[in-house]
Amino acid sequence: MKKIGYFLISNITLFLPTVLFAQSKQDTGMAVVTLQQSIEFALRNQPQLKQANIDEQISERDIKIGLSGWLPQVTSSNQYQHYFQRPAFIAGGVGTGTGTGTGTGGTGTGTGTGGTSQQNLAIAHNTSNLGLSASQTLYNNEVLQASKASKYSRQYYKENTESAKIGLVTDVSKAFYDVLLSQRQLDIIKQDIVRLRRSLKDAYSRYQAGVVDKTDYKQATIALNNSLASQKQTEEAIKSKSAYLKQVMGFDPNRALTLSYDSAALQTEAMADTNQVLNYANRIEYRMLQSQKNLDNVNVSYYKWGFLPSVQAIGGYSLAYFNDNFSKLYNDAFPTSFAGLSLSFPIFQGGKRLQNLAKARLQVERDDLDMINSRNTISTEYTQAIANYKSAYANWKALNENVTLAGDVYKVVDLQYREGVKTYLDVIVAQADLRTAQLNFYNALFQLLASKIDLQRSLGTLAIQ
Repeated sequence: MKKIGYFLISNITLFLPTVLFAQSKQDTGMAVVTLQQSIEFALRNQPQLKQANIDEQISERDIKIGLSGWLPQVTSSNQYQHYFQRPAFIAGGVGTGTGTGTGTGGTGTGTGTGGTSQQNLAIAHNTSNLGLSASQTLYNNEVLQASKASKYSRQYYKENTESAKIGLVTDVSKAFYDVLLSQRQLDIIKQDIVRLRRSLKDAYSRYQAGVVDKTDYKQATIALNNSLASQKQTEEAIKSKSAYLKQVMGFDPNRALTLSYDSAALQTEAMADTNQVLNYANRIEYRMLQSQKNLDNVNVSYYKWGFLPSVQAIGGYSLAYFNDNFSKLYNDAFPTSFAGLSLSFPIFQGGKRLQNLAKARLQVERDDLDMINSRNTISTEYTQAIANYKSAYANWKALNENVTLAGDVYKVVDLQYREGVKTYLDVIVAQADLRTAQLNFYNALFQLLASKIDLQRSLGTLAIQ
């Protein structure tokens, strides 16, 4: 046994630093995540979603508290009292008397009557009562309401959690795409800087050779400086957008985060079916309004049947003890037991029940108007989302061709400049056109991805798992 113990301790000692190092490395190292991994991480760690889950658990506890009224209620009531001065009462009575006397001179007898009063002590110095009472609800309007509302309350809070998940998936996806867009913009700017450095070198060489004047060299320097400034701005923008992505993910802000993606896959993911039919019941906001209306209908039923009595089966058992000596107090017990029914009937409450009933019905009427307004809002959101998606798709398709054309133009103009056919101004224009075409293309692509998310959310088909 000792050998086994030493073996386990030695292995734990050797293994523990590895585990701690692995945990430390995981906490401080760089995380490389895809969009799906970012969403899954957020669904596990985002504080606001955790709060929605806690709200759901709180609702479940409230339901159980309300339903506990159907279970037997048992109460133990126990008491001990010591009287320093015992309570007493005065009792009145009638007394009679007879007397006989004997003497040397004769004998004599006599009788007489008279009223008397006496003080009697009613309670012992020490008294104790040990009691147990129980009640079972047979009918109670409040408990019945809790039973009816439990189903809709659970449904409402589950839908609230689902709504939080949908919002989280939307925010994480858009933040992820926003960071990717800035990273692609940075890549394009870096490529542009490489071209500009090469052009600057060529222009400076041609200037030293006396082929051209200082204009080409200075123009190249201006263009390079502008691109370097854009590079710095974009790098800072990436830091800001990455911080927001970490926030919506619930990610440690002190850890480095690198995004993994496939450009070809992104273009495939941007495709969406624009022939889907809008169904209001798919929207979580509409379903939550329906659940709220069901809860308000339960309130109407509660106040409508509020005139019915509350009926309980009741029973009790108690033991009473009396003695002047505390040590002998619990020697003799005097039991009492009972069982029966308790009926509580509301007769008049000043019109309170009728006013509450009218208020509950008005709330249901208001819910109906909320649902009408929600349908109108959903319809508008869908119309806007489908229009934005179609516009973004057309823009993306057109700009995709522009990238290819601008690349071909730049290659030709750059070659002609080297041969002395084109001026350096033509090279700058071609470089600017290529950079603009590339930036516009990726702007259009990520705008298309974001508009697809909005379209899916408006249809109620955005996947949250």
